[in-house]
Amino acid sequence: MRRSLAAVAGTVAGLAALLSYKSGTLPARPTASTATGDSGTLAGPAPTTAPTPSTIAPRTTTPPATTTRTGTGPDVPNRYGDVQVRVTMSGGRLVDVTALVLPTDRARSAQISEQAAPILRSEALRAQSANIDIVSGATYTSESYARSLQGAIDAARA
Repeated sequence: MRRSLAAVAGTVAGLAALLSYKSGTLPARPTASTATGDSGTLAGPAPTTAPTPSTIAPRTTTPPATTTRTGTGPDVPNRYGDVQVRVTMSGGRLVDVTALVLPTDRARSAQISEQAAPILRSEALRAQSANIDIVSGATYTSESYARSLQGAIDAARA
């Protein structure tokens, strides 16, 4: 009990010290003055103040335009039906995943697909890859989904 109280007290003290630390401001950097003669010495006094906000030129560059690309994965069969997905990528990020084909041949397969599809979609968007968790009760569908998803991502990046 005493050790845990000491550990908590030490943690609180360290956190308080870290949060109360105030960093100093850096001194202004002098700008280059004109050189005189061959001696390489600088003429004139170096400025001692930083430029004012009114003298700083505004940023004129624009960010590069992001392109939106789509890719469709292969149709991946499993023992309960086929799975195929399409992805939309923007700026290298996965922004949408659509299941084009899911197992629906049997009533139970359709029910499982209906429950698993939104979970698999959110997993893919969260992971930003095909390295997704398998949905319990939809193992075959999940594995096929991940394989088709990887193919769709590869197609979108190509």
